[in-house]
Amino acid sequence: MTKPISMRLLLIPFAAIVLLTLATGACKSSSGPATFCDTSCLKDSIKFIKEEHPYQPYVYISADNCVADTITWSYIDMGINRKLGLTDLVGTPVTLDKNKVGCFIKDTAYAWLYFNDCNTGRGFQLKIPFNKKENIGRKSSGLNAFDPKFSVADGLLAYSDRGNLFVEDMATGKTAMMTFGAKVDIDYSKIHETVDSIHVTPTHVWAKVLLGSEWKTLEKNIELK
Repeated sequence: MTKPISMRLLLIPFAAIVLLTLATGACKSSSGPATFCDTSCLKDSIKFIKEEHPYQPYVYISADNCVADTITWSYIDMGINRKLGLTDLVGTPVTLDKNKVGCFIKDTAYAWLYFNDCNTGRGFQLKIPFNKKENIGRKSSGLNAFDPKFSVADGLLAYSDRGNLFVEDMATGKTAMMTFGAKVDIDYSKIHETVDSIHVTPTHVWAKVLLGSEWKTLEKNIELK
């Protein structure tokens, strides 16, 4: 009689462990996919200031109820603050994490603001001039280095038009290009379905791209001009 009793006693904690494992797995599966960011609640404004410049040009992104709301940019003696809604600028609502936003300020001429949407990982790039008469540049196909599979050297931007990969120097405006050799039907909100990874320097471009049904690696020596 003692042997069956001992087996039953052993089975009780084993069953409990199985149930706990299943419950934990169920909790994980029902928690939903992780976002691209550590947090999608932007509580404080994001501020970029070129403090070493005598006019201290700046770009601010203000937050409203956890959401990036308005971009403001100006500099000392400019006379006005330029303001635009972020959704109006990029054409779609986005959520931001301060660690997935970068800015390059070219004196009092313009600023490049680049970031990734927390929900989709999609990269955006905005060239915002301080002069009201100049147009704002918008790119919703940014391959930003915030994505861990995209290596882009400091000072450069990378983006695509579904047939080519472009590189641009933010300080000089000089560009270079590598063709994919075919049109690629890229969904930029699911970028890794077609563009697995890239490595971009001022002199060389490498990319792994889905062409047709086959993954191919492409590379090219470039010259920014």
